Amino acid sequence: MNLLILGRGKTGSLVAQTASQRRHHVRVLSAAENEDAAALTADALTGTDVVIDFTTPAAVVANAEACIAAKKNLVIGTTGWYEEVTRLREMVLAAKTGLLYGPNFSIGVNLFFEIAATAGAALQYGYSGQIFERHHEQKKDAPSGTAIILQNIVRECGGAEVEIVSFREGDAVGMHELVFNSPSDRIYLCHDAKSRQGYAEGAVRAAEWLAGKTGFFEFRNVWREL
Repeated sequence: MNLLILGRGKTGSLVAQTASQRRHHVRVLSAAENEDAAALTADALTGTDVVIDFTTPAAVVANAEACIAAKKNLVIGTTGWYEEVTRLREMVLAAKTGLLYGPNFSIGVNLFFEIAATAGAALQYGYSGQIFERHHEQKKDAPSGTAIILQNIVRECGGAEVEIVSFREGDAVGMHELVFNSPSDRIYLCHDAKSRQGYAEGAVRAAEWLAGKTGFFEFRNVWREL
């Protein structure tokens, strides 16, 4: 496939490397080369099968709007824009194109989401809950998109809100901890990413899955199909 990667940061660069290793044709645009999504015209995207966005919360919505207008399928790994989900879904469905997004493309994290859905029932049996998340100090959004999804899952399954505590320190790749406390015991669940490789592989496989499809998808609902 012909893939366009938006973002030359640590994850975007690794996505480009992984896509090349999987024998895709890869082009990469930095923020300076795509200010206000100016490089994402229909003509410029001719021949591109899927666009993969790992940019910033400030840039991702304009990038998505441009790709939808050009009728190009898009995978979004950037977080911090989810208040626009409903509007972008409507745009994607009207344009009959494809968009897949997720706060985390790691298979391990998505298994962690399913474990959290089961554990959330603890809130119905006298437990209180908290989420702790740690990322590198350059991460733009806090709490992380992964932590917000985790919070939503626990709320849906446990019927109550749990607090998120965020830490931005050093070069931490990403750690998410879910803790339930009762007077009698503690349930402690943790996912600790060793590197960004899992994110990159998941994003490229998501692009392979999305190619030629129409619709609006969330990664945690389709990852088993990859």
